[in-house]
Amino acid sequence: MTLSSYLLKLMATRILTALLVLVGILQILDLLDVTTDILERDLGAAGVGYYALLRLPRLIEQAAPLAVLAGGLFAFGKLAGESAVTAMRSTGISAYRLTLMALPAAVLIALAQLAIVIVIAPRTDARLGEWWQASTPKDPAMIVDPVTFRVGDEIVVAVPRDPDGRSLEKVTIYRRDQAGRLTQRTTAQAAVFENERWRLIEPRFESLGGDSIAEGAARSQDWTAKLTPTDIRTLAMGETSVTPAEASRALAGGLSVRPRTFYDTQLQRAWAAPVACIVMLLLTAPAAMANFRGGGATLIVQCLAAGLLFLVFDGAFTALGENGAAPPILAAWAAPAMFAAMAVTVLLYLEG
Repeated sequence: MTLSSYLLKLMATRILTALLVLVGILQILDLLDVTTDILERDLGAAGVGYYALLRLPRLIEQAAPLAVLAGGLFAFGKLAGESAVTAMRSTGISAYRLTLMALPAAVLIALAQLAIVIVIAPRTDARLGEWWQASTPKDPAMIVDPVTFRVGDEIVVAVPRDPDGRSLEKVTIYRRDQAGRLTQRTTAQAAVFENERWRLIEPRFESLGGDSIAEGAARSQDWTAKLTPTDIRTLAMGETSVTPAEASRALAGGLSVRPRTFYDTQLQRAWAAPVACIVMLLLTAPAAMANFRGGGATLIVQCLAAGLLFLVFDGAFTALGENGAAPPILAAWAAPAMFAAMAVTVLLYLEG
C-alpha cells in the first residue's frame, strides 16, 4: 500500500465513522420528537423506519461538515501521535503534500453533499410531505388558518383546506404595479387547479383608478400557472426548508413567502455549503504538526475551535444575506473564503 492510499484510507475511515455517529445522534433526536405522532397515526414500526429513511438525506447534509472536522482531527491527530508526520517530513514530504493526499476524502463528501442538496433531498422531502399529509387524521371541523404568499407581483391570502393542495378557499388577490402600488383587489369563493393552471370561482374585482374604483364580477377566470399543488401542500404544512429549484422558481415569479434576497442567498448556499467540507479539512490539517510532548493538544483544540467558529460565521453571514443586509454572493462565500485563507496561512507558518 502506497503512502497516499494509506492516508486516504485513514482519512476516509475516520470521516465516515464520525458521519455515522453524528447522523445516528441526529436521527435519534429527530425520532424522539415524532415517534409518538407516528404511532398515534397507527403507522407502527414500519412508519418510524420509513420516516427515518426519508429524513436520512437531510441529516447527512447537516452532519457532513462536522464529520469532516471530527474525522480530520482524529486522522491527523493519530499521525502526529505516532510521530508518522515527523518521519514523513524527514523524507521530504511537506505538510502541503500531506494535506493534498488527504483532500480527496473531503472532496468526495462534498460531492455527496452537493448531490443530496440538488437531487436527492428535494425528492425525499416531497415524498415525506405527501406521506405525512396523507396520514394526517381528517377532521372537517378543524379550523384551518389562512396563508399569505406572493406569486410574481401579486400578494395572495387564502385557506388551503384541500389536503391534496388542488384547491383554495376564500381567496383574496392583491395586484400591484411595478412601483408596488395596489391596482386591483380580486376576491373569490375558491380557486381550483385544473389543466395545469389555477381557475378562480366566482371572482369579484375592484380596480383602483386615479380617483375612482371600478367593480366587476365573473363566473370563473383563469389565474396563474406558476403555482403548483405541491406549493400549497408545503404552505399548509409550514415547511421552512427551500430547495434550489424552489428558490429559482420564486425568483422567476413563482411561489414566495420571503424577500427576494432570501432566495438569492439560498441559491448561492446550495453551491457554497458543500465547500464547507473542504474548508474543514484545511482547518484540521495543522493538527498533523502537533507535538504532544510539547503541548500539541492545544493545537488540536485550536483546530476544533476554528472549525466550530467557521460554522458560527457561516451561519451569521447567511442570515445577513437572507435579510438583505449583505449581498447574497458575499453572504454565501465570505466565511468559506476567509477560513480557507486562514487555514492555508497557518499551514504556511507551521511549515516554516
